[in-house]
Amino acid sequence: MSITDTQNLLARIREAALEAGTIMRSAHQGQNEISPDKIKAGHANFVTIYDKKVQEFLIERLSEILPESHFVGEENGRDVFDDRFQRGYTFVVDPIDGTSNFMNNYGPSVTSIGLFKEGKPFLGVVYNPWQDVMFSAAEGVGAFENGKKIHSSEEPLAMSLVSFGTAPYYPELREQVWKIGGFYLDRCVDLRRSGSAAWDLCMVASGRTGLFVEPLLQLWDFAAGAVILTEAGGRITDLEGKDLDFRGPSSIAAASAGVCREAYLPSGSAE
Repeated sequence: MSITDTQNLLARIREAALEAGTIMRSAHQGQNEISPDKIKAGHANFVTIYDKKVQEFLIERLSEILPESHFVGEENGRDVFDDRFQRGYTFVVDPIDGTSNFMNNYGPSVTSIGLFKEGKPFLGVVYNPWQDVMFSAAEGVGAFENGKKIHSSEEPLAMSLVSFGTAPYYPELREQVWKIGGFYLDRCVDLRRSGSAAWDLCMVASGRTGLFVEPLLQLWDFAAGAVILTEAGGRITDLEGKDLDFRGPSSIAAASAGVCREAYLPSGSAE
């Protein structure tokens, strides 16, 4: 695929994300309506009727854009790639990342669309309809916020905000979560918690924060943001500093260009 073809594809996927955002904004009071058959396993793990509406729309629209593509979405119940998804193009979608925020009209909730090529991240779009902010990137094209090219921060950890996720669906990780938070609180400007991993990855990519960490995320949480961060000059690994294989869930450490130059991972954080 040429650079021009990639740019055109990225533009079409951005349009799909904008339409998905319109569905989210149409919720009004419906954001508190829990789908009765989709109260997921795990603490505070919900899905609204709008999660399903957005995903159904995206399956239809993205299939029109790339008819030969496969599709992995949060509401499919599939969280690990099989060999079929290692060939050709695969969309990895979180229709509403930050559902708890969406339900309570609090903080960011975004649509996250990642496109994998031969099993590796190739393109990403994250759209926040409440602030009308669109992050996008494609391999070799760069990363953008509302069409303006972005780059991650060059500041060291001591001069940076750090965002972290609390892995709320996994009570067994509580001790590790607070250990990580305590480690960084002593070494950065301050901590932040948005409630949307896709958004947090974009905050690192755009230079607003220097680091985002979370002990366990599903693939759709970081599929799009990984491309955006990498194209913005940052790096994403697991909490042991190992490259991600992008085949399923993982711990996440996403660092800016400046923080990448330091030993920024807490020793034993993944234990």
